[in-house]
Amino acid sequence: MSRCSLFYISLLVLVLRYSVESCVQRHVQAQVPEKLQAGYVVSKVNLDHCGFRQLYLVSNDPDFAVQTDGTILTADVITVPDDGKSFWVLVQDQRGHKWKVNHKVLQRAKRRWSPLPFNIRENDKGPFPKDVERIASDSSVNYTIKYSIEGPGVTTTPINLFSVDSINGMLRVNFAVDREEYPQFIFTARAFDRYTNQEKDLPLPITVNVQDENDNAPQFSSPLIFSVEEQSNPGTVVGQVNATDRDEPNTPHTSIRYSLLNGTDLFAINYDSGLITTRTGTLDRETQDRYFVRVEIKDMGGAPNGLSNQGLASIFLTDINDNPPTFKQSLYTAQVKENQANVLVLRIPVDDKDLKGTPNWKAVYEITKGNESGNFLIRTDPATNEGLLYVAKPLDREKQELMKLELMARNEAPLVRSSSSWKKVPIELTVTNEDEGPEFSAPILRLKVKENVPNGTLIGTYTAIDPETKSSKGIKYYKVTDPGSWINVMETTGDLKVANTIDRESPLVYNNTYNITVKAVDESQKTGTGTVLILIEDVNDNVPIIPKPDLVLCSRDGQRSSILVNAVDYDESPYSGPFTFELSKESEGKWKIKDPKPGTSVVLEQVVDMPNGVYKVPLLVKDLQGVGEEQIVSVHVCECVKEGECAAQRISSRLGVWAVLAMLLALLLLLLLCLLFVLVCSTKGEKLRMTDEYDGTGGMLLKSNTEAPGEEVKDALLVTPGSGIDGGGAMEHQTVVGAAGGALGQQAIHAGSMYQGGTQGYMTNQSMYSTGQYGGGFYGNSSYNKFSDMSILDTWRTNELYLDNKLVYFGEEEDGRFAADLLKSYGYEGVGSPAGSVGCCSVLSNQDSLDFLDSLGPKFRTLADVCMSKTERGEQ
Repeated sequence: MSRCSLFYISLLVLVLRYSVESCVQRHVQAQVPEKLQAGYVVSKVNLDHCGFRQLYLVSNDPDFAVQTDGTILTADVITVPDDGKSFWVLVQDQRGHKWKVNHKVLQRAKRRWSPLPFNIRENDKGPFPKDVERIASDSSVNYTIKYSIEGPGVTTTPINLFSVDSINGMLRVNFAVDREEYPQFIFTARAFDRYTNQEKDLPLPITVNVQDENDNAPQFSSPLIFSVEEQSNPGTVVGQVNATDRDEPNTPHTSIRYSLLNGTDLFAINYDSGLITTRTGTLDRETQDRYFVRVEIKDMGGAPNGLSNQGLASIFLTDINDNPPTFKQSLYTAQVKENQANVLVLRIPVDDKDLKGTPNWKAVYEITKGNESGNFLIRTDPATNEGLLYVAKPLDREKQELMKLELMARNEAPLVRSSSSWKKVPIELTVTNEDEGPEFSAPILRLKVKENVPNGTLIGTYTAIDPETKSSKGIKYYKVTDPGSWINVMETTGDLKVANTIDRESPLVYNNTYNITVKAVDESQKTGTGTVLILIEDVNDNVPIIPKPDLVLCSRDGQRSSILVNAVDYDESPYSGPFTFELSKESEGKWKIKDPKPGTSVVLEQVVDMPNGVYKVPLLVKDLQGVGEEQIVSVHVCECVKEGECAAQRISSRLGVWAVLAMLLALLLLLLLCLLFVLVCSTKGEKLRMTDEYDGTGGMLLKSNTEAPGEEVKDALLVTPGSGIDGGGAMEHQTVVGAAGGALGQQAIHAGSMYQGGTQGYMTNQSMYSTGQYGGGFYGNSSYNKFSDMSILDTWRTNELYLDNKLVYFGEEEDGRFAADLLKSYGYEGVGSPAGSVGCCSVLSNQDSLDFLDSLGPKFRTLADVCMSKTERGEQ
């Protein structure tokens, strides 16, 4: 095999030893032929970065010599081993710095076979198969070689496009191919020994390029839709035409030329880039808003033999505000009633040629003249773009019958590239007459009045006139608001007179001002209102007062204390402070005023030590005019737990809860004691004098609180006489249990009177029980004790006969009478009551013992409640 003289040198920059920067590369590698003759240049050490320093170079291998410029030569004929040969070169400068350059010489690789790419033409007409190129391996010199190929175009898609003659290595193409689909093929060629079938050379990649021909016309790659503002200047960019060509790039086949086939008077296109621009500044959207331009694209740089394509480009003109709104009339007129507000007067239409709904079209109106008083308001109707003229404030025909306005219309967007200006139009409005109410001479009348002026004082006059007649004739005046009823308004004259005392210090007065409202009514019942502001001037009608006369003075051991007394005066200066304070003569020797200077407060100080207690100190307080009166300051001298609070007050406050609890406990004990008295004491009778034809002395009719008859209320009357007690001429006590007139209870007879009482009584061992009617002598079969006066017995017998007759009468007439004093039989009301019927308590199981009082149940409590009088129960 031949040897070539190709060198491969790789240089690296390394860091010099001894921490000194190296000016030579650290490693050098070279590829050389296997056999080298003497003087063969192997490589060179690069000394360009070493400057002008003088260097010494020496090789450690005698087969290689180093010249002063760094060139490495062979000193003799040498053969390079398969794994190469290594040596190093030592470089040293005058300062003693040394650098070692490692060098390795490698054998050069063998030459590869047929490396160049092949070419075929797309869309070749044949005939096929068609020879392309011969391939050959270097091993064919020593062996009988057969060739084979594999890869894209051979064994993969497109299959069998290429084939090879296995004997001579001729590569052939078998059918036409499209470059736009397969621009290049890279497949592999192999060389085998024809006899041993052993591969004798490395596999060789074979590259086949498909040469292009102009078989594709250019195509538009983006939509041909563009826009540009109307009235644009010449040269304004409209848009970019983009086109592509599938043929091979950067060849004449893909060199596209752009051109316009129409509209060249308005638009131009760049032949090479396809950029469309305007050619004139007269494009008007209002005349034509879209243009259609035909564009042609052609490859081969527009040559006649080039392929071409055409497209229709749409160019839209966008709107600018080059047209102002214009009025349809030169003058607008209307009528409007006086005294009306927020009324639509006129609709004013306009024309605008710009694009509807955009700021270039939307109108904005402005009243440029005639609206100095702000009577009118102009708005825009968003749907129709009309101007809407409103009356914002009422007009007065008496002041001006004809209103002349000037209205200007403009757009939201400013005018652009237009010589026009905003348009204006005059408007004339006739104000029609309407009957109006009276008008006061001034909407607000201000009057100054001193407070406390006498009632009936004339403080001013508030009148109104008719706007049409300019006269006050027939107008009447009435008061609308007057919070304090201080002013009277004279109906026919409008005079304002004081009705009640005007008080500047009244809460109805704010900032010394009091307001009333007056109404004027003409003959047609039209009304007008006005306001009167009464500015009240102050007079000295208030004396200084001490708002907090109850003060606390804390006593301190060995030190006399003082307190601050404040005074106020509701008048204004000069009728108020500073005040003068004076003590009465009776306070001398006990109190004194410390530093008695005029002011709003004074310090009251003890003259002598005074025991704890409350002291009344007369103090005369005068205002700046010397007007005042004596006032009493109550000073509580005490020991304080803190400033202004007595210790006793604080203790009382702390003991308040315990005091309340003690009171509640005492009340509870009292209630229990009362309940005990109710349970053990006899019921006292309320006296009811009998009035009848028998005028006996001492006769009484007893009332009872029992609403239902007890078990013991029968036809007979149970009487229980008690032991007699000599009462000094009075009948001894008896206890009677029975029913009379529907009342149930026990009765005690004492000296000609009969009382209700409890079962307690004055019973002795001689007490007994008996029953019987009243008719059989006094209390029937009862036994009597001695009497000191028998007239009392006659009286009771007379009452007995009267009661007996009345009971019989009531018993016979019960069903036919409905009088209020009728004897009634009540239904039993004790069902479900824990006490049940109280009648059972009439029978005493143990007559000689009072132990039953210790365990009285709810039944006896109910009986006691029935027997108690209203006064005893606490009722009125």
